[in-house]
Amino acid sequence: MSEDAAYWSECLVKIARDEDRAAFQELFTRFSPLIKAFAALQSSSAYAETMTEELVQETMIKIWQKAASFDPKKASPSTWIFTIARNTRIDMLRKTARHQNNRVANDHSEDGFDVEDIWIENENEDVFNQLAKQRSSEKLHESLEELPEEQAFILRKVYLEDKSHTEIAEELDLPLGTVKSRVRLALSKLRLTVDR
Repeated sequence: MSEDAAYWSECLVKIARDEDRAAFQELFTRFSPLIKAFAALQSSSAYAETMTEELVQETMIKIWQKAASFDPKKASPSTWIFTIARNTRIDMLRKTARHQNNRVANDHSEDGFDVEDIWIENENEDVFNQLAKQRSSEKLHESLEELPEEQAFILRKVYLEDKSHTEIAEELDLPLGTVKSRVRLALSKLRLTVDR
């Protein structure tokens, strides 16, 4: 189990055992934006924004209520939370469809929701971790744009083109010390912007 998974597992244990509000607040802060972002990406409905907010609230309430049923031997915390979010969303879609079916007959399928509204995920993949990595990658690219051009250019050469400092120095006709200095400066600035 990763350090991150172990930490969130411990939060779920504290919530189940002690009704620990601080642990729940941490869990909420970490996972509610991921639930919201994933729901927004998956939803094609006109009421998507309202539904994503409601989904976050309903999912987090269920996490509080069901924390005792979490078993780290069966699933990682993020997979367990995602499963609750997915099931909650399907329940919400069915409920909404029933209300709409009561108002307008035959406007919806028998199940009351479109196939596109159901999340399809690979059960072997950790959806929340994928989303978090995607958001980190986007943040990294934004941060690269904030660097001075010569520093961003050299970082791209080092990390995206996988070139050594010596190769870059030869290619750009720069002293090796200058290349190393720009890399160090860029990484320092990058850490500051990513941590913001």
